[in-house]
Amino acid sequence: KLNGWSGCLATLYNILANPSPASINNYSDAPNMSSNREKAACSRVLKFLCEWDQGNKSTRMRMLQKFLNDNTGKTSPELELEFAQASSLFLARITAWIRLSYMFSTCLHLQLRALGVFLSAASNHRYLMEFLEVGGVMTLLEILSQTQTSKEEKAEALRLLCIISNVGRKYKEIICESYGVKVVAECLVRSDSEEMQHTASRLLESLALGNPAYQRLVYTELISLLPSCSATATQLTLHTLHTVQAIVKTPHPSIVDAVLNSLRSFHLEVQNEAIELMKYLQQTEVRDALLYALIALLKPTKQRVQKHVTLQ
Repeated sequence: KLNGWSGCLATLYNILANPSPASINNYSDAPNMSSNREKAACSRVLKFLCEWDQGNKSTRMRMLQKFLNDNTGKTSPELELEFAQASSLFLARITAWIRLSYMFSTCLHLQLRALGVFLSAASNHRYLMEFLEVGGVMTLLEILSQTQTSKEEKAEALRLLCIISNVGRKYKEIICESYGVKVVAECLVRSDSEEMQHTASRLLESLALGNPAYQRLVYTELISLLPSCSATATQLTLHTLHTVQAIVKTPHPSIVDAVLNSLRSFHLEVQNEAIELMKYLQQTEVRDALLYALIALLKPTKQRVQKHVTLQ
């Protein structure tokens, strides 16, 4: 990994010191213009990286904010052009700073947003690989596990994990191998931020989709979350569980009691999601168990009758 970055830096210096004849002759009508542009671009990037390396926290925050303003939404080739084919050097610096400071940083949200420019860029495969090679997924999961991390920072970390997961099966497996399913599930049920809960539920669904090695793990984890203390979390869990159940096909026996307990909720949104999932389960192997459990639920028990009399 270090060799790759060092090689990139060496290439940058070589271009600045010895521009190749091929690059000089790119434009037959203005050969010197091409060489001058290359030198100017390389000089600008070197100055930028030196300022970062020598700068304090406030300097780096200012540089990150300008980077966000100038480069949000750019593709990978556009970022390479902006950084004279040395954008990986800046990505490495951002990642290293996050890893060193995330437990006590006051600018983590800004750092994660800047990281997102690289990870969300079109044709971003190289950036993703470089981020994963230095333990980027584990860093994001550790950020989610920290009690001092703010809601906004956790939501941004979840968003980055969604970007990584949506790229493909290999990336989903890396997240799952890093115990990411448990961490994300805890974010879903413990957070009081609806934005964070929605992002966590989308990530769990993404981790199950097209990931046969771990889809059952996601499925059983969702069942264990029911019923949640939060109505929103329970609703989202039921909705995601419905989607994942269709992927897994064969239902786990414990899903019957979990769904019926959710049916006792006073929140209509939760009841509706539970009913929709029950409709699907009626077509599976647990339909008999579901029917018997529903009948038992509808029978008035002594405890319920006494409660009803007391209320009267």
